[in-house]
Amino acid sequence: MKAIILAGGNGTRLRPLTHCLHKTVLPVFDKPMIYYSLELLAESGVRDVCIVVSRGFASVYLQLLGSGSEFGLNLTYKIQDEALGIAHAIDQCRSEIEGDDCIVVLGDNLFDRGFNVKDVVTNFETGCELFFKEVHDPERFGVPTLDGKKVLKITEKPEQPDTNYACVGLYIFDKDLFTHIDTLEPSARGEYEVTDLNNIYISNGLARANFYDGFWIDAGTHDSLLKANQYFYSLSN
Repeated sequence: MKAIILAGGNGTRLRPLTHCLHKTVLPVFDKPMIYYSLELLAESGVRDVCIVVSRGFASVYLQLLGSGSEFGLNLTYKIQDEALGIAHAIDQCRSEIEGDDCIVVLGDNLFDRGFNVKDVVTNFETGCELFFKEVHDPERFGVPTLDGKKVLKITEKPEQPDTNYACVGLYIFDKDLFTHIDTLEPSARGEYEVTDLNNIYISNGLARANFYDGFWIDAGTHDSLLKANQYFYSLSN
């Protein structure tokens, strides 16, 4: 299995911080945000990681991370010239990933240091693995409709969510990933949505739900970035 970290996008919700610094190199307590994704992947046993970065910031990541040897990883980099959605960003890694299963992590999604996906990675066979976390504001995220632990569909940012669960920014996909991406059409906002990609796996009966109850935050706003800093600071005391 290989891995993708999505560290692209324009970071508009974090301006003016992101006028000259890219979002996932902003500090979260004592390290750049992207370190948390790299450490999670290193602990999962995956070694080959492709990082998708925005145009203009590639040199920042090369200087910060180099080859990835500091983390025991082999890093490659791909540039997303235009922010056209998560599925589009994943597709930038096709030449590095196609033919392998892969785990995808959104670089601004932070998890408990004890969050261990190694067992899921080790036991993965086919289809996709989705991870859900109960939240107080599910309307901000992709929300699953559930029948027990079976996922019936995911709806992106619904006005009236079917459940209080959010689909967090971590996914595991099988070798058919890029075949499915090729069938996607842009959404109403002009992006290739990961929710649409997930729903293909769901409709084929190939998606499995994992329910996560540890700390998770999408650190893409000023408020959530502050909460992430406070949480990881609290672990040091």
